[in-house]
Amino acid sequence: MRTRHPIVGAARHYGRMTGAMNESSTPSTQHTPDMPDWEKRFRAPRVSLPDWAEDAPDHSLFVSNATGTYELYAWDRATGEQRQATARPNGTTDGVLSPDGAWIWWFDDKDGDEFGIWRRQPFTGGPDEPAVPGLDPSYPAGLALSRDGRTAVVGRSTDEEGTTIHLAREGADPVEIYRHRESAGVGDLSHDGSLIAVEHTEHGDAMHAALRVLRPDGTTVAELDDTKGGTEELGLEVLGFAPVDGDTRLLIGHQRRGRWEPLVWDVATGEETDLALDLPGDVSAEWYPDGSALLIVHGFEARSELFRYDVAARELTRIPTPPGTVSGATARPDGSVEYLWSSAAEPPAVHSTAGGVVLDPPGMACPASVPVEDVWVEGPGGRIHALIQKPAGATGPLPTVFDLHGGPTWHDSDSFAAGPAAWVDHGYAVVRINYRGSTGYGRAWTDALKHRVGLIELEDVAAVRDWAVSSGLADPARLILTGASWGGYLTLLGVGTQPEAWALGIAVVPVADYVTAYHDEMESLKAMDRTLLGGTPEEVPERFEASSPLTYVDQVKAPVHISAGVNDPRCPIRQIDNYVKRLETRGAVHEVYRYDAGHGSLVVDERIKQVRLELEFAARHLPA
Repeated sequence: MRTRHPIVGAARHYGRMTGAMNESSTPSTQHTPDMPDWEKRFRAPRVSLPDWAEDAPDHSLFVSNATGTYELYAWDRATGEQRQATARPNGTTDGVLSPDGAWIWWFDDKDGDEFGIWRRQPFTGGPDEPAVPGLDPSYPAGLALSRDGRTAVVGRSTDEEGTTIHLAREGADPVEIYRHRESAGVGDLSHDGSLIAVEHTEHGDAMHAALRVLRPDGTTVAELDDTKGGTEELGLEVLGFAPVDGDTRLLIGHQRRGRWEPLVWDVATGEETDLALDLPGDVSAEWYPDGSALLIVHGFEARSELFRYDVAARELTRIPTPPGTVSGATARPDGSVEYLWSSAAEPPAVHSTAGGVVLDPPGMACPASVPVEDVWVEGPGGRIHALIQKPAGATGPLPTVFDLHGGPTWHDSDSFAAGPAAWVDHGYAVVRINYRGSTGYGRAWTDALKHRVGLIELEDVAAVRDWAVSSGLADPARLILTGASWGGYLTLLGVGTQPEAWALGIAVVPVADYVTAYHDEMESLKAMDRTLLGGTPEEVPERFEASSPLTYVDQVKAPVHISAGVNDPRCPIRQIDNYVKRLETRGAVHEVYRYDAGHGSLVVDERIKQVRLELEFAARHLPA
């Protein structure tokens, strides 16, 4: 089944962005001749990789910002008709097609708080209705739909209940088939609907999931847990059941050789078929529609590439793609592969191996940016990979922005990003760092941040900062530390623990007061923080204190700009207010921008406003 895969443990990252605007806001395609390139990059029409219905492959679903807000669109490939399916003030991106192509399911929260219910509407249009009557609002924890569209497996998470999974058959009340206090989620539903794969962290390690396969009545068929029986912390993930009736093979990801790799697990016999691909980086995979092959996505050193793996012949064949990053890929029934590709210089587009661009939205073209340069810096935990962009023809030393990614289990890549490009347009060099905790450099690199959370990442940032200054790239008097989500957290922690290093700090939706953030955040993030820090604030108070920006707020010397969503369940507003009050008490130079949304914004005008505020803050406070 094509399914909504959960993020078990729900690491903080800037991938899910919501916000608010009214329907009269400026469409993203509207512009004036003198509009700067940086603003055009935000307004230019964008589309996501289209999802498609397994048994009706001409029915597709994609996300676009065509109206000025990111919303879901239905696309009938047979007729070419495209229809906007959702229209909410704060935007909509979480949606999936039923395998029969008859229904669009979408998640309905309130003003970006990520707490709500699944709704559905006919693919051809019509009124929305609650998709699963009888289930109260919750945070989502995965969704899988049966081929006939009459059965759904729905994962839910609440602070009171932990995680529950329900089987919902059309015309009947939903039935609970799983419950646990720790994080879990729906992985997949087998092609014939007889098996349900679940990712769970019942062992208490939210960074490394185990797997359980259930029958629809909730009884267990099989279990796989790589966290048991050894000293290493290893995780598993569900990639999907084979798309064949009666086939009990489940494609999963594992970390047994120090990185993510796929294997095929027959849940009926217990047999495991290790693909043993000779690729150096992290590998993910999905089935081709006939089950004869796997589409392989290989990520290594901030770039990615595609392969086709023939299951019977055990042969790996490269699928040509340009150098850069494939952000998503899917194999179509005709054997072609569609993929969303970009590089730091070239804007994203959905391509097909059959030739051409799959979706080409009308409107102004997105201006290109400059390519990245790769730099490797020796750090306290090993070589650190940094990606550098600077204005064409510019020579240092330059005012330099150190833009830290969210996650922390995420990474910056050679892919298009409008934010860094805006800084480059204004004469800044931009340095992005895949510090310890980042994905894509092996399991040991990702897991290294535990217990010294935040501090270990900033050691790597400091090493790259020293390189940037000594190499002549960066002006040491004009260094800006910035980032969103976990990157915003590191920004506030950095200007407090390294007060002499930074001229400005710009933190977007950050963790500012770790203890208060823990008590106010969604339950799945509490589980992640317990894993990272080794317990609750009451159990390991010294670790929370050492890793909290609030501990060091009185040492901050640089002017600080903070933006925050008042409905954010990941980095809640109360803990940011606590930090700001301490700045106010000291009379420290700071600005705060609060907006009516959650963990970011899906509204183009709102995104542009926030970037403009950041650029203006830097222009006012950075030394000339």
